Amino acid sequence: MNTIIRNSVLGIAGLAFAGGVAAGPMTDTTAPVQAATPITAVAVQADKPDMGKLVPHGVQGTQSHVELSDEQVANVKAIIAATKKAGMDERAAVVSIATALQESKLENLGHLGDRNDHDSQGLFQQRPSSGWGTVEQITDPEYSTLAFLKGLKQVDGWQDMPLTEAAQTVQVSAYPDHYAQWEQQAADLVAEHWNN
Repeated sequence: MNTIIRNSVLGIAGLAFAGGVAAGPMTDTTAPVQAATPITAVAVQADKPDMGKLVPHGVQGTQSHVELSDEQVANVKAIIAATKKAGMDERAAVVSIATALQESKLENLGHLGDRNDHDSQGLFQQRPSSGWGTVEQITDPEYSTLAFLKGLKQVDGWQDMPLTEAAQTVQVSAYPDHYAQWEQQAADLVAEHWNN
């Protein structure tokens, strides 16, 4: 029995390490990232649909912002469309977009060669060797978003937890707190594009 438990624990630890190493932040930042002022107040999503701006669930820490190209905006729209296709709400889109901002700055990346020592690819830096899908699948914005959302749906209480915890539970990153810095920009993007 001890061998079974030990092997299970080692297997889980190995998956967490392998996933975490691959899902860390990108070393190549093609667009400048600007740190904003720290936001300390916890915001709550408003009940009124006509509010005009989606309020983040609970922004944590200093927020970052990156100017987006037309291609990156198209990827935002693809993530939102996939979120709707999955039958999920704006909060799921915010978590997805913040995750993609951290992982790829919303660029649908192919294999990065020397800049990436694993097989992570696409908007979410998912790995074919970790079972996320084929290279063709994970570099398809709809497929990769649906795969991320499938993982998110399996996280009990994801809607009520801080964004960075929800994203980390799916991504298993070596840098679990880095998702939080993108919540405000992700919320702004969802507010701007959800009804388009």
